[in-house]
Amino acid sequence: MVNDVVDVSLIKPRSRRAYLKRLRTGCAGLVVIALLVACFVLWPSSPHDLGIGNRLLTSQVLPSWRDGDLIVLVRHEERCDRSSNPCLGPPDGLTVVGSQQAELLGKAFTTLGMEHSDILASPITRTAQTAHFMFGKAELTSSQQAICGAAIGEELLSHKQPGRNLVFVTHSGCIADFEKSLGFPHATFPEYGSALFVRLLANGKFETLGIMNSQAWAAVMKTL
Repeated sequence: MVNDVVDVSLIKPRSRRAYLKRLRTGCAGLVVIALLVACFVLWPSSPHDLGIGNRLLTSQVLPSWRDGDLIVLVRHEERCDRSSNPCLGPPDGLTVVGSQQAELLGKAFTTLGMEHSDILASPITRTAQTAHFMFGKAELTSSQQAICGAAIGEELLSHKQPGRNLVFVTHSGCIADFEKSLGFPHATFPEYGSALFVRLLANGKFETLGIMNSQAWAAVMKTL
């Protein structure tokens, strides 16, 4: 008789309440998954990392560079006031390590060829120093403020000469402003020495080609 009772309890159908609870839980899970997929699709990514594989070679960077159609925003190297490394000079300038990294970065750009390129730098000490160690000299913006903000594209265009690349040594916030205007409002924060390559099209619009981080140049230069 005991066995009969046990058997009946095991095969007893579950209540409607339990079924509805399972159904709600399953639907909630599907909603969460759908939202995650939607966020992944709609959330803008960062520009292509040109240091991965052969992206620099397979992208339009090199032919556009030769044609003088590029605007390249370079973040200054390691700043003194946010590092424990020895300072090169003023607190708002570079560290000694930063100056060495800027020299290496300059050699990478020299490998690309600088005959058809103009150098512009923000007047702040760390950007002016980065440009100096990269290229030996650079034109500083006439304003005491860096070229930043929502209108950064228009301002850069005013310095871009036809058939000549514009290399602008600037700040992470200014690069982020330009990325936002290009459709990347949530791009990865620019690293020291990173370079954002943007092509100026014939219709006056910008095409984002990608970003090269400083440490990737050593490997990429071997393929040039």
